[in-house]
Amino acid sequence: MGHERIGIYPGTFDPVTNGHLDIIARATRLVDRLTVAVAANAGKGPLFSLNERVAMVEEVLAPLTARGARIEVVPFSNLLMDFAVQRGASMLVRGLRAVSDFEYEFQMCGMNSRLNASIETVFLMASEGCQFISSRFVKEIGRLGGDISGFVPASVHRHLLTRFAELDAQAGTGEVS
Repeated sequence: MGHERIGIYPGTFDPVTNGHLDIIARATRLVDRLTVAVAANAGKGPLFSLNERVAMVEEVLAPLTARGARIEVVPFSNLLMDFAVQRGASMLVRGLRAVSDFEYEFQMCGMNSRLNASIETVFLMASEGCQFISSRFVKEIGRLGGDISGFVPASVHRHLLTRFAELDAQAGTGEVS
């Protein structure tokens, strides 16, 4: 057997959405092994901690891995290209939802190829029905009591409802979080 193709799908996954799952499932068909790289991104002030996000991604990927997909979920806080080299990856996978994603991704891709030209960036277009899903919108809509059950896996929906209830309880007691 030849060289194993390892891909990396990086993101904050705060929280993981049906759009992310769609890209992950499709990416597993392009590589022998996929690393879902969960970024620490403390600067973004995530709703869930790094450990919580890793656990949620692992939880929702269990059916895929049970069907034989070789996926590992790994947290990272260093430069993505350095992380890719450490993992022996030859490919970065990124999802594109709309034209608005393109400019940012295009710049990132250019910078990453300057840092390491041997790692290819592959873009997968969001599937129909996933094009408008973003973690940010899911959090905003869910926080205001909107129905987000169609945008995230059931287990993630439960985690979100629990977290929103915790935040409401904190707000009710006047605690500063």
